[in-house]
Amino acid sequence: MAFSSRLLSKSRPLRGNGVILQQERVIPVRYFAKEANRPVLKGDEMLKNIFLDVKKKFETALGILRKEKITIDPEDPAAVSQYAKVMKTIREKADLFSESQRIQHTIQSRTQDIPDARTYLLTLKEIRIKRGITDELGAEAMMMDALEKVEHELKKPLLRNDKKGMALLQAEFEKINKKLGIRKEDLPKYEEQLELKKAKAQLEELKKDALEVMETQKKREEFKDEEMVDVKSLDIRNFI
Repeated sequence: MAFSSRLLSKSRPLRGNGVILQQERVIPVRYFAKEANRPVLKGDEMLKNIFLDVKKKFETALGILRKEKITIDPEDPAAVSQYAKVMKTIREKADLFSESQRIQHTIQSRTQDIPDARTYLLTLKEIRIKRGITDELGAEAMMMDALEKVEHELKKPLLRNDKKGMALLQAEFEKINKKLGIRKEDLPKYEEQLELKKAKAQLEELKKDALEVMETQKKREEFKDEEMVDVKSLDIRNFI
């Protein structure tokens, strides 16, 4: 029996970090077991709806992954592009956030109560670092310099509800965007690049997981005489 096929019954399922809805996030079904003479509370109904929504999204994602061919080759641009396409289909069908939408949501939730511009920018930096996004253009330093310039002109810290001060800062940011060649109409392209970067990282994680599984199984007596297969030849659909 081929080594890759035998992995199906002998090893843990291959899974990428954050590739689809993580199974450990699914609430155990026993939490919704019906109890005799127990009234249905509002909180119970809400929890049940959350569970059903997550279950639906998870099943939608698995349904797509069972049909689409994914090549575990993070170094192949075509494989990365195909994987990103599959992930986009899953997001659209399962109504999930894209990476840029997830970042935008994080920014909104983390910054909504921040009163001043400096703390706001520092929080954006924290979010960027946590999400693993690099500032290759050095835009953050330029933005902080712009803030320093505006606050020096105002002779006070810039608050976000200061319309005049924020207008000055926005004007400085527009100068930075022009200098860096960043245009609003190019935002879809930047989002696509971000998704491709995320897709490559996830394929790298899948490759790592697959190699770890095969290395572990190779040490077993029953596999010692079999050669490890090329990760690129694995069909994820067989492991779902």
